[in-house]
Amino acid sequence: MSKKALYLLGIAITIILGTFLYVNFCCNCSMKTPVVDTEKVPVAAAQDATLVPFILNGSGIDYHANDNIKFLKNSFAVILPVGDSVSIGVENLKTFLIANPKQKVTITGYATSDEKNTTAFENLGLARANDIKKFFVSKGLPDAQFDTKGEITDKWKMSLDTLFGPAKYEFAASEATPAATDEWSVLKDKINGDPLILHFNTNKSSDKLTDVEKQKVADLVKYMEHVKDAAILVVGHSDNVGNRDSNVVLGQKRAEFSKTYLSKNGIESSRITTESKGPDEPIGENTTAEGKANNRRTVITIK
Repeated sequence: MSKKALYLLGIAITIILGTFLYVNFCCNCSMKTPVVDTEKVPVAAAQDATLVPFILNGSGIDYHANDNIKFLKNSFAVILPVGDSVSIGVENLKTFLIANPKQKVTITGYATSDEKNTTAFENLGLARANDIKKFFVSKGLPDAQFDTKGEITDKWKMSLDTLFGPAKYEFAASEATPAATDEWSVLKDKINGDPLILHFNTNKSSDKLTDVEKQKVADLVKYMEHVKDAAILVVGHSDNVGNRDSNVVLGQKRAEFSKTYLSKNGIESSRITTESKGPDEPIGENTTAEGKANNRRTVITIK
């Protein structure tokens, strides 16, 4: 082979080898890594798409948690246990409400239009609001400081069959706290704001009170001793087992039993009025044993 041919062959081999090396080792060098414009990416895109934060926001309280109270679709019952961050928020709310006894909180529960309402409440959202209230009260929050509402919405954030946080909490402007010198007005507000509630087994009564209930009795006695024109109202309630007339009678018997108990503890019976609502004002579901137990009660307040 001539020198010229060898020279041309060397050039060709160099070109082929150079092309091979470029394609296999250097091609990616010229490719640019795509840059994400973070200003155009919503924050929620990096989070759980089902996120509905647990928010308690009012004058004197501001708590946010990414976790929330959850419900199964078509169910009114809070899924227990709740997350730690929700529990911390509930404890913060408890401290806040006890320090502000005139503060009212409205719980609005939500349900979607395609969910079935099998409760006695007018809609599933209201049933959920009442179960949240029940959960709060079970943690020591004052029952009297909550109101409940229910609303139906077209959709809510879900994961499979679980709804995340279908509720909101509205804090009404609290009234001014009575002057510290008006001791008896303060005590009356305390008694009626978190009244003495006695519960009963079916067709049975018991005078075994907890320490908290005994303190409430002591507050009633103290108030009645110092406010001579005051009177006590005892209202008896029942579950819905049996016919209504029998339950009204049973509610009255419970009210009379509570009146007798108060009389034995120093309150004149002539200053105690009793009445019965029977099954007409339930606070729990009469479809469950726990709900029925909550409904079998007397509520004792200052008139």
